[in-house]
Amino acid sequence: MTEIPAQLEGWTKWGSEEPFEDHTGPFYMKLNADGGAHLSAFLCEKHHFNGGGFLHGGMLMSFADYALFVIAHDELEDQHSVTVSCQTEFLKGAAPLGELVYARGHVSRNTRSLIFVKGEIFVGDDTLATFGGILKKIAPRTD
Repeated sequence: MTEIPAQLEGWTKWGSEEPFEDHTGPFYMKLNADGGAHLSAFLCEKHHFNGGGFLHGGMLMSFADYALFVIAHDELEDQHSVTVSCQTEFLKGAAPLGELVYARGHVSRNTRSLIFVKGEIFVGDDTLATFGGILKKIAPRTD
């Protein structure tokens, strides 16, 4: 079990067991945080960097995928879902070691079977990437 960093006190993980997300991030969420928006975050550590000393693009893409589900949390409350599409536009590769990296966004459309999401990944006032994705509702949640 991964301990939540002190800087993210009051945040939670998506579920009790998220093997890929815990290994990659770990990633955290805070529902109804910033003015009612759902936020995602991770603590930027050395293992998130590429060989050039920048935050790895694959890390940002994995984080964007996680954030899609956090942003759409309310629309997914009773549904299992999967990512159909996820696009990431990299704007800046610098995230200081030890800083918190955040994601926020909004649901632009929610249909019977699909949810369309837009968001941004940022540190302070710097936007590192923007992203958009489509989630497909696949089955009612029974757990």
